[in-house]
Amino acid sequence: MKQHVAPYINFQGRAREAMELYHSVLGGKLELYAAGEHGAPRPAEPGDTIQHARLSGDGFLVIGSDGHPSYPPTSGDNIAIALVGSDRAAMQASFEKLSEGGKVKMPLTEGPWGGAAAWLTDRFGINWNLDLEPE
Repeated sequence: MKQHVAPYINFQGRAREAMELYHSVLGGKLELYAAGEHGAPRPAEPGDTIQHARLSGDGFLVIGSDGHPSYPPTSGDNIAIALVGSDRAAMQASFEKLSEGGKVKMPLTEGPWGGAAAWLTDRFGINWNLDLEPE
């Protein structure tokens, strides 16, 4: 089983700008996605709201988005730790352990991209985004 953690940043409408800056500094591969039909991700076009951004390179991963209108961040609440993996049972177990004494914002839910995602705040006030990669 392969898992890794990365920062997940809610840029509140400035994801493209921020991720393009980080790309110019760090290099690597930048992927920007917008919501397509039924919420399925599609490559973002200029002017699109960024549903998911991923900048990866040798030894780093930064994930972000323009945020979700139902979850506007407050100061200090715009960054989370993303746990990314491909083992469903391990991801569910991590979700259950992290959510004990915390607040579930969205349980592990199937996504139109073929994977699943979950959001929560743990009992220490740390935000987590769990991302189950498709097989």
